[in-house]
Amino acid sequence: MHIVVCTKQTPDSAAKLTVDEAGNVSWGDSPIIINPWDEYAVEEAILIKERFNGEPKVTVISMGPEEALEALKHAIAMGCDEGIRVWDEAFENSDTLATSYVLAKAIEKMGDVDLVLFGKSAIDSQTGQVPIEVARRLGFSPLTYVIKIVELDIEGRTITVERLLEQGRQVVKAPLPAVIGTVKGINEPRYPSFMGIRKATRAQYPVWTGADIGVEPDKAGAAGSGVRWERIFPPPVREGGAEIIEADTPEEAARILVDKLMAEKVI
Repeated sequence: MHIVVCTKQTPDSAAKLTVDEAGNVSWGDSPIIINPWDEYAVEEAILIKERFNGEPKVTVISMGPEEALEALKHAIAMGCDEGIRVWDEAFENSDTLATSYVLAKAIEKMGDVDLVLFGKSAIDSQTGQVPIEVARRLGFSPLTYVIKIVELDIEGRTITVERLLEQGRQVVKAPLPAVIGTVKGINEPRYPSFMGIRKATRAQYPVWTGADIGVEPDKAGAAGSGVRWERIFPPPVREGGAEIIEADTPEEAARILVDKLMAEKVI
């Protein structure tokens, strides 16, 4: 059994996004880390491997420049078997459509893949589109918002999951191969062990280019993207002020506040 986990490198969740007048976007000095939502997908892949006595192989992949190594190393330190970085200058400025195409081509290159796991979204863009798009391109069963893998029948080639929806929980059975989108609550990601960190430091991380995975240039990067950023600009500075109501009693303060709200036609 072969499990693939797709990860992304993102700024720290506490990073502050800024845009200058020229349209340059910056996350400041924030460190680049593994997308926090992806840790749940990595942990679930490792749990499946442990459940089947280490037989499944877990490969983690990330599409991105050299900074993407941080996400791969973190996943290897947690317990994944190998990490592959997928990158080419032609992949610059890819939206979810182009990204899903590149990831699907990389997964196709691996051959027999039974499960592909994603976090529910990336904290820097929060679209949640890539898992569904990859599933569609590969022809795999799409199972998103998964909070529990109820049963994994390798011999019968089926998987049963519990999905966390706004209306409640839904149990779904689907054929393998499948793409799983995990949510917080499916598990508790482990901390990388000392031995895992050593393994991640010493591991080799091959880089697959567009030519390596058979990418058509017009389907990747800006050329393959459906979104065009015509202009990026900071929002106008919000102007406003505050007035402190002074009164001898809370009741008097409330009456003054109501009068002011009515005068402004707020109520």
